[in-house]
This record gives sequence, C-alpha cells and structure tokens, in this order.
Amino acid sequence: MSRDLKLVVLDSAKELGFKVNDHLKELRKNNAGYLCKIENPRFSNGEGKVKILDSVRDVDLYILADVGNYDVLTNVRGRQHYLGPDEHYQDIKRVILADSGHADKISVIMPLLYEGRQHRRKGRESLDCALALQELQSLGVKNIVTFDAHEPDLSNAVPTLPFENFYPTNKILETIFQIESNDMDNLMVVSPDEGAINRAMHYAEMLGCEIGSFYKLRDYDHVEKGKNPVKKHFFLGGDVTDKTILVVDDMISSGDSVIDTAKKLKERGAAKVYICVTFALFTEGIERMNEAYQNGYFDHVYATNVSYVAPEIKECAWYTEVDCSRVIAEIINHLNNGTSLEPLHNYGKETYRRLRLLRQSEKNH
Repeated sequence: MSRDLKLVVLDSAKELGFKVNDHLKELRKNNAGYLCKIENPRFSNGEGKVKILDSVRDVDLYILADVGNYDVLTNVRGRQHYLGPDEHYQDIKRVILADSGHADKISVIMPLLYEGRQHRRKGRESLDCALALQELQSLGVKNIVTFDAHEPDLSNAVPTLPFENFYPTNKILETIFQIESNDMDNLMVVSPDEGAINRAMHYAEMLGCEIGSFYKLRDYDHVEKGKNPVKKHFFLGGDVTDKTILVVDDMISSGDSVIDTAKKLKERGAAKVYICVTFALFTEGIERMNEAYQNGYFDHVYATNVSYVAPEIKECAWYTEVDCSRVIAEIINHLNNGTSLEPLHNYGKETYRRLRLLRQSEKNH
C-alpha cells in the first residue's frame, strides 16, 4: 500500500530529477508532482547546510543526488568553486539530518555510487565506499538505489540494508536497436578488460551471442595518474571479422581504454564497434575521442543520463544519450507501493525479444 511520497532533488541531479518527477506524475496520475522544496545554501567559507521547506512528516522520502556532477558551482571566499563528490555526498547527509526523523522512511537514490571505485583495500588504503554505506545506514536510510555499481559485492558492507543495484542494459539495447537496427544481426559483446567481464556476460546472455574479452598486462612497477599503465593487450575470444561489436563497460573516464579496445577490434576486422557505458564521465579525453571517431576506430557511444554528462559531449556526432529517468520513476513507484522490484531487474530479455520481432516485421514489409 502506497504512502505519501516526496522527492528531494539536490542541485547535482536537477535535470534528471525533474524528468523523474514528470514520469512519477504520469505513473501515479497526479499533476501536482512530488518535488520537495529545500534550500541548500553555502556560507562564504564553503560550509553548507540544508533546510527542508515542505512537511515531510510520515512520508516516504526519496533523495536523488548525483555525486559525479562536476559542474555545480558555488562561491568560496569570493571565488568560484566546483563541488566535488565529497561535497555532494555531504549534502545527502544534510537532507537526512534536516528531516530530523520526521519521515516514515528515507531512501537514497545515488545512481553513481559514492567512492564506488574505492571498493577494496590494497595495503594501507581507505575503504571509502563501505564506510559511506554504513554511515547512511546509521543515519536511518532504509534503501540504497544505485546503477551499475563498480563492485556489486559492496552490498556486503551493509548486509541488513536493502541495496538495489540496477543495470541499464535493457534501455541501452533498446536505444541501439532502434537506431542501429540494420547492424544488429552478426553480434559479439566484448569486455575491454577482465574487470568488466561479468557486465559483458550479462549483455551476451540477453542477446544470445558470442563474448570476448581483452586482458591487460599492467606495469605494476609504475603509477601514472593513479593507475598502473598497460604494457600489452591480449584478446580472449573468437574471430571478430565482419561482426558488429558492442564494447561494454561501466564508465568512460579518459576514454583511453575504450579507444584502445575499439581500435584493436577494427584492426582485427570488426565491421562496427559500438561503445555502451552507464556513465559518460569524460573528466578528460574529449579531444582523443573526437580524433578516434574521425579515424574510424569506433562508430558510436551510447551512455545513460543517470549521471551528469557535459553539454559539449552531448553535442558530439558520435554520442547518443539513453534516457533512464522513467526507470528511476518506476523504481520509486514500486518501492512506495511496496511491490517487488524483480520485474525492473529482469525485463531486459523481453525487451530484446520485442525489438527483434519488430525489426523482423519491418524487414518483411
């Protein structure tokens, strides 16, 4: 049975949050909407606070935040300052503290999981993501919703807290099949490295096609930009000649890895190379992506809007955004109604079958 619902959209997720609210209005046939008004000012030294302006007593409160948004500006000591992931995460906690225990239930929707790449300890390193999840649980959060967690086993840090990790695979495939329908017969899914192999297996199982993977031999004696540089690539898989390749990963940061992977696949005779990712961070490397596209190393990039994508990326000829705002609205609606989320986790195969039948029908006509 559904309870009153309020959606707090932090500045980091405004564009996505407004779309989610529109879908909620449609799903629940409520033109008033569900946005909860807040103030999120900052003092001149950079300290922040949150004030909730609407009543949240006994409501189902959902907090939507994008810790990966690197274009939110504020003033610190009279100078413009871009907020980082730590500050976005702190704002989530401020909303919880501002609620003061009045909400019936609090759920945090963090599509890009805070510190998700710092998911394990090597030597004397911090274990940031696990600590953040435990911290949210201690503050009374009842659900964590994220997308394509870098390491899904992070949920073990909070074994009694529902941790919903959604994959946007079906929405990405649906978009690709609608746009690239003529190239979707002779398929292979390729992982750019061993770390993304489980994600590639998920795609391949849905598509019923071959799978391949590159293995990166790294130089562990050196560190460049926080990573061990790659000395050599090995490909583990079958013949890619004349195949349409879907290179799948969770995120693009600099683009170096996917460019290298795509180039090697084209050199091996691949007909088309489409890059599919959940997060198009592009904190650097736009020029390299443009150059690689012009050189024919890849054919297109499909990425979701669950985390911020810079306007200059959206304008690139090689980029298409996959809108997942309705998926988030459906997740909220299911949680609020107390119904199972299983259909949202597992309707990808049905989407694929429907698109295949549609494409076959178009060919027959």
